[in-house]
Amino acid sequence: MKVWAGSATVFGALALLVSTALAIQPDLPRIEKAVQKRVAKGQFMGAVLVARSGRTILSKGYGKANLEWQIPNSSHTRFRIGSVTKQFTAASVLLLEERGKLKIADPISKYLPDAPPAWRPITFFNLLTHTSGIPDLTAFPDFDATEAYPTTPEKLVGRFRDKPLDFPPGTAFKYSNSGYILLGYLIEKITGQTYRQFVQENILGPLGMKSSGYDSNVEIVLQHAEGYASGKSGLVVAGYVDMSIPFAAGGLYSTTEDLLRWEEGLYGGKLLSAASLTKMITPFKEDYAFGVAVDLDARGNRVIWHRGAIEGFSASLIYVPAERLSVIVLSNIEGSAARDISDAILEITDHEFNIPKH
Repeated sequence: MKVWAGSATVFGALALLVSTALAIQPDLPRIEKAVQKRVAKGQFMGAVLVARSGRTILSKGYGKANLEWQIPNSSHTRFRIGSVTKQFTAASVLLLEERGKLKIADPISKYLPDAPPAWRPITFFNLLTHTSGIPDLTAFPDFDATEAYPTTPEKLVGRFRDKPLDFPPGTAFKYSNSGYILLGYLIEKITGQTYRQFVQENILGPLGMKSSGYDSNVEIVLQHAEGYASGKSGLVVAGYVDMSIPFAAGGLYSTTEDLLRWEEGLYGGKLLSAASLTKMITPFKEDYAFGVAVDLDARGNRVIWHRGAIEGFSASLIYVPAERLSVIVLSNIEGSAARDISDAILEITDHEFNIPKH
């Protein structure tokens, strides 16, 4: 009887795999068509990965990682991920809470004795949910003129520490890179490590993300794509940004395959406790939780997502827990193609929803 029961389990598992494969197969030509449409128009070069229920459906590179050397993109190509970095910063803060180093409800002034008076009511929760009121330094008039110059976390924080708040903490939502830069600064103050060290030792290493890290302008990063922008007569090398500037708000690079490891590890319970993960994906204002936005598709399924944009690169990372569906698009061309492709894939897989602008 045990043998037959085991066989029934095996046949049941095989039947599930076959039915899943049959359900997915019709999507593949439509997904490829959606990607190739942007490739043909010169809007997209990069890598796309789609996985469902532990099975990779599509993992492929498109166009060139480097146009001068005609090096093709692949699933192993490393791209800057911009603001997708924020969810790694949020997870870092939650790990510190689990270890008793802080509480999400704590005012940040507890860890910054010299915090300006306006910051006294601001909590980690406010920074994580973009409800602190701290103005976004990327919107400052001098930002474009200064982004090419190296800096330090302390100097970055100094650029906005004495600016008036946009609103009283907790009363409104306004996307702020400054808030996540400040979180990175706090991580360093609390741990005595650099942000880069903490993320590497506590997230990237444990999850086996060997092709991810904090980006650099001077170190040699193997298989790293060059970033491009649209010019008058075609693609040109994108503008320069010193990677000390985006810091904990946008400083990481990764691959599509590593970001699948991230999603499977994060949502599979390999990194955070169930209680911490619930905090991370519970939205507060304007659908924003901790480093991720959370919406419902037309069928009522949660869709957890974030975009990323930085000079020469764009990214889109989406996860649908109900189907363990991952949609990962990384591009080494500035613009909306990564977003458009991931939105098209969501529509093809019946998870379309009205995505907010932030």
